[in-house]
Amino acid sequence: MAYQALYRAWRPRKFSEIFGQDAVVTTLMRQISSGRIAHAYLFCGTRGTGKTSAAKVFSRAVNCLDTSSAEPCGKCEICQAILSESCMDVVEIDAASNNGVDEIRDLREKVKYPPTQAKYKVYIIDEVHMLSTGAFNALLKTLEEPPAHAVFILATTEPQRLPATILSRCQRFDFHRISADTIVEKLMIVLGGIGRSAEEGALYEVARAAEGSMRDAMSLMDVCLSYTDGEVTEQLARDVLGTSGREFQFDFMDALIDCDAKKSLQLIAQAMDLGRDPQVFARDTVSHARTVLLAGILGDDLASVAELTQEDAGRYRTQAQRAPREKFMRIMDLFLRAEPDMKWATQPRTVLELCAVRSCHPEAEADATLEERLARVESAVKNGVSVVAAPAQSAPSTASAPAAQAAAPVPQPTAGPDPTDAYRKAVAALVAENPSLAGALASMLYAGENGDVIEVVFAKKNMMHLKLLERKTVLLDAAFSAAYGRSVHVNLKQEGMEKAAAKAAAASPAKKIIEQSYDIFGRENIELTD
Repeated sequence: MAYQALYRAWRPRKFSEIFGQDAVVTTLMRQISSGRIAHAYLFCGTRGTGKTSAAKVFSRAVNCLDTSSAEPCGKCEICQAILSESCMDVVEIDAASNNGVDEIRDLREKVKYPPTQAKYKVYIIDEVHMLSTGAFNALLKTLEEPPAHAVFILATTEPQRLPATILSRCQRFDFHRISADTIVEKLMIVLGGIGRSAEEGALYEVARAAEGSMRDAMSLMDVCLSYTDGEVTEQLARDVLGTSGREFQFDFMDALIDCDAKKSLQLIAQAMDLGRDPQVFARDTVSHARTVLLAGILGDDLASVAELTQEDAGRYRTQAQRAPREKFMRIMDLFLRAEPDMKWATQPRTVLELCAVRSCHPEAEADATLEERLARVESAVKNGVSVVAAPAQSAPSTASAPAAQAAAPVPQPTAGPDPTDAYRKAVAALVAENPSLAGALASMLYAGENGDVIEVVFAKKNMMHLKLLERKTVLLDAAFSAAYGRSVHVNLKQEGMEKAAAKAAAASPAKKIIEQSYDIFGRENIELTD
């Protein structure tokens, strides 16, 4: 069978597999459970947020023969027929290529006939905003009073282009952009399912580049996986995506703050030598300047708003204190206007360099603030009229995301104790409540108990599952505490770390003595010999 792209192979088949749209999913499932199914729905939102996937899942759920749950079973005759696209009662229409009056008139004639297999005839009209005015008028009456067996699901990225008469006849559901943390969580599940791994920093690089689109994130990760047979590193992700990296952006922004045109041009040259795209460079600069501007306004709330770690947020706040807000606003304005110009420029690098030089010479800009101009004049006088800015003083680097954290030592579960009934009960409850964690929980090995601590280990090949469950420790502890009848903690560890820990412990006395000697006599006064 030909290779199938990740976003197609891992398209959600149940409501529980749709990430980042909890309000929409909960409402749809309650409607199915209570039997209050509307005749027309409008799913709207940006690309890759799950509109069409939710429509497909909904079409199976309302027709599923297993009515014990709002989730489609995926096993009955109807579910299998819809999944294989052989069910004639579920019709998916691409409005971009079928946007005329004749196509809608044909739909109106066919919708009168009852379904042949399923309970409902479901019409999924994708990109519905592409329909012509005449087509909308032809659809209007049918959409208002369709037969009892018909359900319409309209999906669009531009709801503002739909007539008010159509909007008023549909139940509207807005699909929001998906957060970077949610995208990373989904990517971990996918990588664990296909037996591949990636550094957490690489996953966040992909998630940020996807800009809230799960499909874009899947496609970008597909490219990264094609680049190597091993682990996807953070640097590899940057190379594939064409981004400069956060550390580089901090250095470049420091050069602009210090009005150091020479250093800013050198950094541009360095990025261009590595094959960076000028448009992507400008986009990254705007994004960085925006975050610095937000840091000066939001303060301690930056981490939650901009989806950053506390360490990264602290560095942004430090940089925000080095210049007035107006300077960052002017930098954003310069690079925002330059980015579309680069698309048509014969020499886009020159446009980028011009932006950098203009950012470093506020005295020549009409919109520069008085404070910026005075700072520039003071710098010129101090350096004998020729402007030589002081080297950028960047804060200690904490921006690079950590690799997979090393687990603490754990006994080898060679023979391994048998899991207790309470352990099995806790795992079963977790799988029932969170089906997306089933694969990760299956790779978790019981290693025994130490008081109120439940020891579990993961094989090296299942490191992505370990990373995923490390983000769910509160959920794990709650489920195991309920099963054991007392407060317990689940300790997640990597298999085979005991020997490495013992070796490190054996070497630690000598290392400790050397470190103490450094503290007493100074590192420069001690020379180590064999």
